[in-house]
Amino acid sequence: MSINGVLNSAVSGLNASQTAMRTASTNIANVNTPGYARTQVVTAPLTQVGAGAGVEIQTIRRIADQFLQRAGMLATADAAGAERAFAMMDRLQAQFGSLDDPGSLFGRIDATMEPLTQLTSTPSSAGDRAAAVSAIQAVLDEAERLSLETRALRAEADARISASITRVNELLTDIAELNGDIQRGRLQGDATGAENAQAALIDELSGLLDVRATTKNIGGVELRTGDGQLLLGQNAATLEYDRVGSGQFGTAYSQIILRPGQGVAPIAFDPHIKSGEIAALIKMRDQELPAVAAELAELAAGYADALNAAHNQASAVPAENTLTGRNTGLLAADALGFSGQTSIGITDANGVLNHRIDIDFTAGTMSVDGGGPIAFGATVGGFQTVLNTQMGLLGGSASFTNGVLSLGAGAGEGVVIQQPETGGASRGGRGFSHFFGLNDVVSSNRPAFFETGMTGAEAHGFTAGQQLAFRVTGPAAGAVDVTVTIGGTTINDVLNQLNNPTTGLGRFGTFSLDANGALVMTPAAGAENFRVDLTGDSTVRAGTGVSFSQLFGVGEAARAGRADILNVRADIAANPAKLAAAAPDIISAAIGDFVLGDSDGRGALALHNALTGPRSFSAAGAIAGGSVSVTDFAARLAGDVGSRAARAERARDSAEALKVTADEQRTSVEGVNLDEELAAMTLYQQSYNASARLLQAAKEMMDTLLAAV
Repeated sequence: MSINGVLNSAVSGLNASQTAMRTASTNIANVNTPGYARTQVVTAPLTQVGAGAGVEIQTIRRIADQFLQRAGMLATADAAGAERAFAMMDRLQAQFGSLDDPGSLFGRIDATMEPLTQLTSTPSSAGDRAAAVSAIQAVLDEAERLSLETRALRAEADARISASITRVNELLTDIAELNGDIQRGRLQGDATGAENAQAALIDELSGLLDVRATTKNIGGVELRTGDGQLLLGQNAATLEYDRVGSGQFGTAYSQIILRPGQGVAPIAFDPHIKSGEIAALIKMRDQELPAVAAELAELAAGYADALNAAHNQASAVPAENTLTGRNTGLLAADALGFSGQTSIGITDANGVLNHRIDIDFTAGTMSVDGGGPIAFGATVGGFQTVLNTQMGLLGGSASFTNGVLSLGAGAGEGVVIQQPETGGASRGGRGFSHFFGLNDVVSSNRPAFFETGMTGAEAHGFTAGQQLAFRVTGPAAGAVDVTVTIGGTTINDVLNQLNNPTTGLGRFGTFSLDANGALVMTPAAGAENFRVDLTGDSTVRAGTGVSFSQLFGVGEAARAGRADILNVRADIAANPAKLAAAAPDIISAAIGDFVLGDSDGRGALALHNALTGPRSFSAAGAIAGGSVSVTDFAARLAGDVGSRAARAERARDSAEALKVTADEQRTSVEGVNLDEELAAMTLYQQSYNASARLLQAAKEMMDTLLAAV
């Protein structure tokens, strides 16, 4: 070998050893850097004309296992999503509290019992009446607060989705730029710095949504979602999302739109997000939180309705001069729809029965003070007209305006209503006074129950051309917007329009009215997991201000929003003496009998029993419908919220454990081992010293030759 050959071998050895030591030093410096993968210098013998000429650096490579990387990315996505879901459910559960927490909704419902129990023995006590009214309002206030908290969490989820989408776009752009850096680095011999930086960004991206990375032959990566949707090929795709900024029930949230690139049509991206923080946020916003809100609203509405059912059979002492009902959404031309019997009594200030009107809805007649039957029409207006005539003869009146029935007695008199326990009046499962809300203790500005008592043959009462807008979201496809235009004259006509498979929702389900006049949707075969949301409603029943969705309870706004609209009736809140603690006895009484007294606490007892006795609840969220007490339904709500939080915690712990295992497996291959790096450092130092000695030997040989000349 020539002296030049020796020099070249020595210099190449020095350079290779120096590069290897620098690489090992970098590995050691990043031993605790998250996501850092160790790098390794790959060398090979250098030959010239068949003879050894030293050593060359073929490449500096980053040690990574694509299969472990994929497993780690999946685990990261699952863990990030589970952590976000648990954080939100844990906060929600903390807001609801526990069954034994006196300040919780459940504790406040229990706390209603005590003043009502006390009021049964001291019905004339102003203090006990005020305590009972305050306890009822406390429950309604807490229900409204929890509804607001649920909406606030939903708005937060929407805001986080928007922020996460912005970050995804930033990460895709940065990863795409690093693709170029990696490709240039490979040409120059070292792309590990850019590869490590890119890996850290991909790890962050995988926490937001499930992605998989495929390494390109020329360097860099291609990114796709778990189901194969391309996010980064030659260029980065762009995600678009219009934040609504509201958690209001019935809000039509925007879809996430993926724009793959110029010349490629945008697509709905939501169905392609299977895990990660964004998927968890979407599920919380669109499923978990609305389900809890629906359960809360069903409890609040059931609590109010149970009290109202009892209160409408009771009376204040002295009886109210005028009883004004709720806005039923009914029109005068609507079918009366009642069966059974009820009685309206007119009492004086001392509780003596002055007059009684007995009504037999099944027979379609009424009688005054035991007189002969007087027929009334089959419509609400026809009944009101005859009742007004008869009450007018007694110095009173009956009116029906804008969906509201009102009964008034003469000067110095009061109105009481009672119906028999067996054979009592009923429409949609509610008594006469209860259905019209003539003596409600809890009021609302729109329907809080949806058993309308209507039939499909009745006139729908809406204006032709008014519209209902729906959004149908499938589990594996984008959303479909459907607009149904009101036409025809009957409710059956509207049902047919809703059930139309082309212009309506017939592809996804069938709408019908049950025996109580409640609207029921039965999912079509194969569409059981589709979600149908009402996104707009321009309908109004003439003169009532009540829309189709409010009347029949269609959509989140009508159902989940009920927890926001319930309050103790304003005049009772201002004057608790108006609380109906007594029960009138007018059905079998004779004119002139004493039927109402201030020492009677049976009305208060009925209010107490209304909360502990069985009543019908509709299915809501994960809670099945059926006949249970208010307190039992409250326990079910507490259990469901607790179960959701517990499931989220278990999912978080499980996902985190899997992530730790995946990270450990990945680190065992990609991570830096100090002992190995220090040993390599020693080896490279020895190699460097050997190359230096070879260089020194070549120098000495050259010096010897020069001295011999």
